Amino acid sequence: MIDPREPKYQWGMRVRTLTELVNDGSFPDAPEDAVLAAEGAFGEIVQVGAHVESNTPVYMVEFEQKYVVGCLEEEIEPA
Repeated sequence: MIDPREPKYQWGMRVRTLTELVNDGSFPDAPEDAVLAAEGAFGEIVQVGAHVESNTPVYMVEFEQKYVVGCLEEEIEPA
């Protein structure tokens, strides 16, 4: 078993999106393909986890107290 890659970002960090984040069907209260966070939207990391199969950190980011969205490192940057 491979150890998960260390995350670049930490819980509580303020970040902004580098791309538009769209509903992939995991948000039942929003239409599929709805924009959950626009490019440049600000949020806060509320949890850091990992996708075990790909050994990739996943960041749960809360945007405007509306949605908590799972983000990859290439989708966010420090604000």
